[in-house]
Amino acid sequence: DRDTDKKRIEELLEENMVLEIAQKQSMNESAHLGWELEQLSKSTDLADSEKSFVFELNECASSRILKLEKDNQSLQNTIQELRDASLTSRESSLKFVELEKENQQLSKKIEKLQNQIEKEKQSNQDLETLSEELIKDKEQLQVVMETLKADKDRQV
Repeated sequence: DRDTDKKRIEELLEENMVLEIAQKQSMNESAHLGWELEQLSKSTDLADSEKSFVFELNECASSRILKLEKDNQSLQNTIQELRDASLTSRESSLKFVELEKENQQLSKKIEKLQNQIEKEKQSNQDLETLSEELIKDKEQLQVVMETLKADKDRQV
């Protein structure tokens, strides 16, 4: 029984180490994604170090999404202004062509921003799910470890 308990403890320790390594890799990937988000949005540092990992990801993604939505709205306003301006400036067909090109470029930017928002939302959801799974696995391992320790103490 002791040998099987020892083997089981060793297996659980190995499994725990594998999960910790996976969690560290996940955290490294998440940190890298957070850095990329920060670079894209040029947002301020998230100074509150006591926030949970999931909350930090949500906050960063949310601020990025808000910024992208503001940019999107600004671009849509610009497009509307360009459309209005194109209606009032029919005197010069050259200017009208230039405005249409700019309008198309802004439309492409809007589409890119919307795609980027969707990708970031999905990435955030994936990271949150992974984080929750890792936390659950850790809690389960702690329960198993406590049970094994209690069995070991009882046997002793």
